[in-house]
Amino acid sequence: MTENTHTDQLTDIDTDATGSVDNDRIIHEVGVDAKIASIIEPVLNSMGFRLVRVRMSGMNGGTLQIMTERFDGTMTVEDCELVSRTISPVLDVEDPISGKYHLEVSSPGIDRPLVRKSDFSDWCGHLARIETSQQHDGRKKFRGRLVAANAEGITIEADQVSYGSEPVAHIPFEIISDARLILTDDLIRDALRKDKAARLGRIPDDNLDGDIDEEATSPSDEAQN
Repeated sequence: MTENTHTDQLTDIDTDATGSVDNDRIIHEVGVDAKIASIIEPVLNSMGFRLVRVRMSGMNGGTLQIMTERFDGTMTVEDCELVSRTISPVLDVEDPISGKYHLEVSSPGIDRPLVRKSDFSDWCGHLARIETSQQHDGRKKFRGRLVAANAEGITIEADQVSYGSEPVAHIPFEIISDARLILTDDLIRDALRKDKAARLGRIPDDNLDGDIDEEATSPSDEAQN
């Protein structure tokens, strides 16, 4: 049996529902999280949403966090409520989790996980943390600015160069096990602008910079509405 919570945060991704390879997730769950993902992902897709991440934790006696967003990258409180109401009975029927748990549906947030190839190209120019499943250039953790992304992998330029480490790393997608944007003022500004553009149904341009503050709300403000 599930208890539901809905969380909305601003986010954006400039891709559509074409089903191209760039829109397939390259980072996947394991264990029970993978089982849950396989159950809910087709349901989300049929509703016009795409799955970002599933994570089951022991918080609050067991919390199932589901991150999702519409194909245009937007997500409202009402969307979170709709997703929660729809997938909760599906999970109750399939029963992939033993015992009671708390269901939390949210958008990815501004400092979002990067789980698709398109995520990396959409957010080039911003700082990210990357973890790999195996040693690459003598390490498994990377931090820096995403400077390029193609079909094979990404290029990241370290913002904090440590002794003995190369400042630029080329990482193939096949070994990336975890990736997330780092919250900065530039990221917040860009995310708000992209979110506004997605909601207006047009591509961001420099004309949006001057009027972001008039309509954009912070993640916490929007979640309270």
